[in-house]
Amino acid sequence: MRNYLIVTASYWGFTLTDGALRMLVLLHFYRLGYSPFTLAFLFLLYEAAGIFANLGGGWLAARFGIRRMLGLGLALQIVGLLFLSALDPDWGATLSVIWVVAAQGLAGIAKDITKTASKSAIKITSVDGNSQLFRWVAWFTGSKNATKGLGFFVGGLLLDAAGFEPALWGMAAMLAVILIACLAALPPGLGVSASSKSMKELFAKSPGVNILAAARVFMFGARDVWFVVGLPVFLYASGWDFWAVGGFLAAWTIAYGGIQAVAPALVTRSPDGLSREVPAARLWGLALAVIPALLLAALSAPAALPVAVESVVLAGLMVFGVAFAVNSSLHSYLILAYAGSKKAAEDVGFYYAANAAGRLMGTLLSGLLYQVTGLSGCIAGSLIMLVLCAAITFALPRDAKSAG
Repeated sequence: MRNYLIVTASYWGFTLTDGALRMLVLLHFYRLGYSPFTLAFLFLLYEAAGIFANLGGGWLAARFGIRRMLGLGLALQIVGLLFLSALDPDWGATLSVIWVVAAQGLAGIAKDITKTASKSAIKITSVDGNSQLFRWVAWFTGSKNATKGLGFFVGGLLLDAAGFEPALWGMAAMLAVILIACLAALPPGLGVSASSKSMKELFAKSPGVNILAAARVFMFGARDVWFVVGLPVFLYASGWDFWAVGGFLAAWTIAYGGIQAVAPALVTRSPDGLSREVPAARLWGLALAVIPALLLAALSAPAALPVAVESVVLAGLMVFGVAFAVNSSLHSYLILAYAGSKKAAEDVGFYYAANAAGRLMGTLLSGLLYQVTGLSGCIAGSLIMLVLCAAITFALPRDAKSAG
């Protein structure tokens, strides 16, 4: 319990800066006149780096332990924040974009190394069966997203109140304190285990892990295709201030995290940890796909709506958040249920590499679709990806033997 709480608290601090950094970059450069697609491009390396950071982070966490990898992730985030603060306003657009993309790449590596190490710690520190594992991963995931939501608000507020560079310096100083405390509190050998000795062995995952990873690609692509660029730019273009955009996204993400944390109470659990949880994932996946379909139908005839389009979008986002939170919590539990105990860190890293691939796809499509078709195109992209995610979920194994 002690190690679980230390890892969770350290990840909270990291996630607060991660959410704030996303909002700082998005709103600061939109104010400077960058197009929606260029804004999406700024996060290209952030998401792409996550694919390799998760794969490598899982292997490294098994080999060198969670304490070292958590410390490495925090240190890289500090470097990324300071690197971004060195951006010169007098540089041309091309050099500025390259600099920001590089800084975001460091932040992406930091985020996914930290996440893989932290979520692997849950599998290692949980000793009381699948029921405790579901509760712990739900609380960890939910509280993490609530903290990230708070970071969205902090980012928008700091941009208005302090400015771009002072905000980055303050977050770097906070993380330095967390890094020192984390290294002092965690045992050096936490999570050290046998690691894969070849690339073939690293990628030789069980059927359960492979299928769940494929579903994860489309699930998180479906969220980010309208959440990353399309929605914030839509709100700002509708007349919202920076702090209002950040505040709304913060409130949504905090509520989303809260629902994730209580998801175990909404799902009937089974003694084997799979036979009821897998059908629940299928049911919630289908329910999630219905929401963008209804929202898209409503937006197809805006003149017939009894309220403003903006209100319909916000209401749809609220309903979407509830179903997505339960889905995400279920999937986060299932990967730990499917993961092998001896190489849990590698299985988790592989799964979150798929998560990063989905976020990369969603981020790029968010900017491109919004620029070409507006928010309706982003929601249509979300619908297509959620249908694919739901279809893949029906192939998930319902027992430990089939899961491999």
